[in-house]
Amino acid sequence: MDSALKHFAKEGYHATTITHIAKHAGISKGLMYNYFESKEELLKTILDKGIDELVEIFDPNKDGVLEVPEMEFFLTETFRIIKEQRDFWKLYMSITLQTSVFKLIEKRIEELYIPLTKMTIEYFTAAGFKNPTMEAILFGCLLDGVTLDYVMKPDMFPIEDVKNELIERYCRMQPK
Repeated sequence: MDSALKHFAKEGYHATTITHIAKHAGISKGLMYNYFESKEELLKTILDKGIDELVEIFDPNKDGVLEVPEMEFFLTETFRIIKEQRDFWKLYMSITLQTSVFKLIEKRIEELYIPLTKMTIEYFTAAGFKNPTMEAILFGCLLDGVTLDYVMKPDMFPIEDVKNELIERYCRMQPK
């Protein structure tokens, strides 16, 4: 999976072959098929694993309510994950732009979107934001943009400053 992730992120999903992945993983192509039925299943497994990690840090106590310390934990951990798993997020961002490939995880993303967005809206409602739904949408867009900018140009992106600004804005906030 690590070899596949590196190659998918660097060369793109369509340009990467199972033969190429197996060779760089130091295994036979046949052994690869013992673990994964297809290249699509391998990609889906990689994407599911990365998405699971992010979902796991959102509402860590799993009570359905985000509180300020949980939001700060989420932001801190999200930025750590983005930095530590740049290849995954590069792959994820590229997959979201490839409609035919994104279909592999689209249903899962839609299923997660509704409850996570609902909790985020409730968080901004409790914080007194004038338009919590719009704030939740903007929050998601900010995280998407941060991820994209960082994975594309990590040496030029002030990721720690951006993390600190988002924590200040959304965890020590004054309602808008």
